[in-house]
Amino acid sequence: MKIFISADMEGISGVATNQQLKTNSEYQRFRKLMTQDVNAAIEGAFLGGATEVVVADGHGNMSNILIEELDPRARLISGSNRVMCQLEGLDDSFDGIMFVGHHGRENGSERTVISHSLAGICVNEMKINGRVVGETEMNAFVAGYYDVPAIFISGDDAYVHEVRKTLPHVEAAVVKRGIDRFAAELLHPVKAHELIKEKAKKAVQKAKQCPPLKIEGPVTFEIEFKGPNQATMTTTLPTVKLIGPRTITFTCDDIVTAYKHMWGCVIIAMTATNGVLGHVNA
Repeated sequence: MKIFISADMEGISGVATNQQLKTNSEYQRFRKLMTQDVNAAIEGAFLGGATEVVVADGHGNMSNILIEELDPRARLISGSNRVMCQLEGLDDSFDGIMFVGHHGRENGSERTVISHSLAGICVNEMKINGRVVGETEMNAFVAGYYDVPAIFISGDDAYVHEVRKTLPHVEAAVVKRGIDRFAAELLHPVKAHELIKEKAKKAVQKAKQCPPLKIEGPVTFEIEFKGPNQATMTTTLPTVKLIGPRTITFTCDDIVTAYKHMWGCVIIAMTATNGVLGHVNA
């Protein structure tokens, strides 16, 4: 029983504001809490029957989890140069995917904590075949390509409600109640870790009963960016069409190829936010 964990930070127990993830002294605290939440999921997974766990750090520069404090039974994928972003390392050898510390999408619930869609600096909304998606749903579609079911999520209550519209079978650990995008009612981390462990254990135990989330090709992405400069520069890829001042679309044969294409567009858009090569004195 092989389990993949995609870990983010905004939905980690204790997180309520963006400054906690950006101010260095606070960030160091929350790296520890992120590692502890992931450890609780790892422990629960092994208690539920997992024999192997791989963790992909998926927040920011994707190198937040403290390897020296991580459960030694798990392996960690860390670092930012990844073709598959939050899903680097995922393939058809896995029996389930867990999303620890994830968050709601941009333009979703007004209560979900630190909501955004993959890259808050540039993405306003993403659609797959006309359907608005957040990170968890999008990643679950990719996992489904490999016949890997999404079995567990943790984060705030509004995020859980949002995701369960698409993934009704997932076990969910609600570690906080969203009040506003930058406010939450928090469980104590000890209580949150107990809950994560319990739900992760149950998720693995029933993993074989959970259907993978499938989407058949061709797959069309529509991405609305926050600025026209971001959208325009993605059209340097000849497969990308500009369909509005801030909106692009492209179609690929399957969801994995489309996911890679999306990630390439987001990388370009982030770079274009303040002008491509704007920092270079050439």
